[in-house]
Amino acid sequence: MKPAPFAYIQPRTEAEALAALAEHGDDAVVLAGGLSLGAMMNMRLVFAGVVIDINQLTDLDYLRNEDDWLRTGAMLRQADALASPEIAGVLPLLHEGLRHVGHYQTRSRGTLGGSVAHADPSAEIPLCLATLGGDVELSSQRGTRRVAARDFAESALSTCRAGDELITALHWPIQGNGGVAFREIAQRHGDFAVVAVAATVRRSGAGFSYSLGFGGVEGRPRVLDGVAPDTNWGGFARDAVAAFVDTLAPMEDPRVSAAYRSDVSVHLGIETLLEALGKAA
Repeated sequence: MKPAPFAYIQPRTEAEALAALAEHGDDAVVLAGGLSLGAMMNMRLVFAGVVIDINQLTDLDYLRNEDDWLRTGAMLRQADALASPEIAGVLPLLHEGLRHVGHYQTRSRGTLGGSVAHADPSAEIPLCLATLGGDVELSSQRGTRRVAARDFAESALSTCRAGDELITALHWPIQGNGGVAFREIAQRHGDFAVVAVAATVRRSGAGFSYSLGFGGVEGRPRVLDGVAPDTNWGGFARDAVAAFVDTLAPMEDPRVSAAYRSDVSVHLGIETLLEALGKAA
């Protein structure tokens, strides 16, 4: 299939991109990697009067250490992020999550910012950003604002981004010492996850503080924050994860039922949290 007719704009600077968004607003879509957008336009699931291709904005392809945060430009390619020693060192959860993203061919084209902007409930990058408590940077001609990643996605494929705004960077809290784990279940490696779970743990007083994020369950990532005891994690993990999953409303689709998603979430959540606790200890 072919997309419906559209106008094409390829800005050379961020200022030109923001001007195009200010002019066309909700009638425009932004093309970064284009892996999801292109397919959806071809199937006519997305209609746009204007496509704004930001692949020439090389000034948005960077990673920068800023005190306790790592700032990644929206156009940083997933393959480059996965190969980065700095990300592996200070953001091991993102490094683990990136290993599950698609295939090397798609990672060479896909971007971190594009994945967050698309807001697929099963996507690994938004899940890692939300679990870590990161922020999304949005820019427009009106100025720049930061939105907590946990608030950015409102539902499946829907975010709080205004029509004239562009994701320009992602802000990741540097993890420091601790343990991380990332697990997912998919029909095949590289497919969209049925359920994905990310965990980050660090020692806190006599126990461990943790964040446990669930992707693919509801229309956006959901995160459980808590404190685990110093020992005897088995019973604690079972009770904490089961109680949290019970508050969720799992999606149902032709692949799996809501009940199956719920059961998988409990099983995978317990395993992921225990793995991260073991590493942190």
